[in-house]
Amino acid sequence: MRTAPTQPGFLGAAHAGFEVQAVDRKNIRLNGVDLSRLDNRRALLSSFDQFRREVDRGGPTDGTDEFQKQAFEVLTSERLAEALDISKEDDFTRRLYGLNGNYPNEREGKTLLDQFLLARRVIGAGARCVTMAFCRWPFGRMLQGDYNWDWHKDLFNEARGALPLLDLGLSALIQDLENHGMLDDVAVVVWGEFGRTPKINANAGRDHWPNVGTALVAGGGLNTGQVIGSTTRWGEEALNRPVHFREVFASLYQRLGIDVASTQFTDLAGRPHYLVGDHRAMPELVG
Repeated sequence: MRTAPTQPGFLGAAHAGFEVQAVDRKNIRLNGVDLSRLDNRRALLSSFDQFRREVDRGGPTDGTDEFQKQAFEVLTSERLAEALDISKEDDFTRRLYGLNGNYPNEREGKTLLDQFLLARRVIGAGARCVTMAFCRWPFGRMLQGDYNWDWHKDLFNEARGALPLLDLGLSALIQDLENHGMLDDVAVVVWGEFGRTPKINANAGRDHWPNVGTALVAGGGLNTGQVIGSTTRWGEEALNRPVHFREVFASLYQRLGIDVASTQFTDLAGRPHYLVGDHRAMPELVG
């Protein structure tokens, strides 16, 4: 089952990601509503929900109750609102992420470098999983299929614009996690859906290539500072020590204390599945 980023798949709607860019951040504060009035609103909402359940008793659970619980937790705590306010960071940290620079050729001078800093801040506030889609183009263009790494044409100009920014943001995030004593507890994983064709096409781009790809993993108490696996000379196929993406997942699950050999989930048809099939954690990373 293929799902879009931040979506929960088999886990259900209650586990969907909170999309920071999709909400007005002013609405995650109470904005003049005291806790007594919030309690009254919660009681009214509860009565509506009870009426809905009585009308539609026996209907499928849609995760609404969990959404409401999380929403009230956000409103009654300042942690998330504070974490999303990167203006509170000092000049040293902002320079580390390149936020003091000018990038006139990128999205009218705007970049996604602040999202790397935002990721570190919300992790520090207690988030267990943060997903970043590092995309060079505004969201409107993304909807039309112009994704950051989907360079079927003009590859070299695209790479000259995107790669330095990714390198800056990613290296800053890893260094900042280390500076805050968090790197051993936070795993940073960088990858895409698949690799790119070894040969440049007629439009000076590269097309989809599922045969081989790459990933970068840092932190998380893993054994880093190594290259695992290799490809043939032109990057067409895996050569030595092929790594399945489920092995990477198994390694991350192990660091989270989840036993992939015994833990199962149930799909929409009620069938049990192991998390990563018969794949296991990579001894190179966790051994």
